[in-house]
Amino acid sequence: MAFLIRKFQEIANILVKSPKFARDPRHLQFEADINRLFLYTSFNRLGKNADGKDAEEIIEMATKASVVDQQRQVQENIHYQIKNLCGVMDDILRPDMSNFVTISEDGAKRSGLSFAVGDSSSSAREPVVPQTKLLSRTELSHDLKDRIGYTLDIKPSRIPHEQAGLGLFLSGECNVGSVVAFYPGIVYSPAYYRHIPGYPRVDARNSYLITRYDDIVINAQPWGLGGESREIWDGFYPLNIKPDSASNYEESSDRLLKVLSRPLERTRVVSTREVLELRNPLAFGHFANHPAKGSEPNVMVCPYDFSPAEEDMRVYIPNISFGREEGVAMKRLGIFWYRSKGARGQGEDAPVVKALVLVATRPLCEEEVYLNYRLSNSKRRPAWYCPVDDEEDKRRWS
Repeated sequence: MAFLIRKFQEIANILVKSPKFARDPRHLQFEADINRLFLYTSFNRLGKNADGKDAEEIIEMATKASVVDQQRQVQENIHYQIKNLCGVMDDILRPDMSNFVTISEDGAKRSGLSFAVGDSSSSAREPVVPQTKLLSRTELSHDLKDRIGYTLDIKPSRIPHEQAGLGLFLSGECNVGSVVAFYPGIVYSPAYYRHIPGYPRVDARNSYLITRYDDIVINAQPWGLGGESREIWDGFYPLNIKPDSASNYEESSDRLLKVLSRPLERTRVVSTREVLELRNPLAFGHFANHPAKGSEPNVMVCPYDFSPAEEDMRVYIPNISFGREEGVAMKRLGIFWYRSKGARGQGEDAPVVKALVLVATRPLCEEEVYLNYRLSNSKRRPAWYCPVDDEEDKRRWS
């Protein structure tokens, strides 16, 4: 297996230099990441019995398939895994409804299902929270490990640095290409950047922010450690973050930049309310630390666009979108985004929750999860940050 992983990595590095890849540095790194994810997740989907011959076929496909086709296949591979994970958690948490039969006031029998999800006459404004088994998050985590072979723990990191804090640990074993964790929280498109607490210096007091290649920002701070129940979640949390009016913004002579930088005073972070499973044992991607010097990352980020139409899965996707995307057209000016006149086309795809997951880049067994943070080299990096690959960092933020 170690030989196959090395081969995948070598092929990914070779393909990145192929003329078919984009020359724009940032897009080049995106395509390189998609290529790696295609190799890892395709191999994973073949199952534990996959061998060297299967790996060769996947490599051949990677050399021939376009980036768009690879991206589509990665999405399908990830969705296949997540659908299975959601099904397993559903089996664990779903009560035996055959025992639930009650008599209403008018004498009509109510089925177990109606008892669980509530009467259809209840207010349509408030989402209904279905009944589940009274399991704690720890109990659900143990049951999940028994079913799929692994789960996640949060405990002090093994990184020898005083700022390491808590770390993310995989308990059990998983194969290369496995979805190890969800990155939970509030999802912001560029249209709503100014609503991120602390804007424009959003990372000043929040280390739980992550950005996708499509400029979607996910804020995991409101999620924290999740919870002990399935409930309606709107992402609200008490804010101790004050808008940062740094001197480099205040001293700017460009009035437009000042307007774009002005934070919005709003603490209620989303306009929608969703029923989410706060006990999800895999919703802890925000606790993965950057590897220390001499160590290597063992997971990588993967964008995952989830369709809310998959109603049976929705409760296990630990993300909600800020605001509404309909008709919002955006333009970029330097590092800032602003709304432009006009609306998006009416024939666009159905709405999706733009989420993100962590995928194993090799087989993992009872170890801490490390993610390459790829911090921008345009600003001063913290003392604990040791670049895994300076060239990748430069391309990512070019």
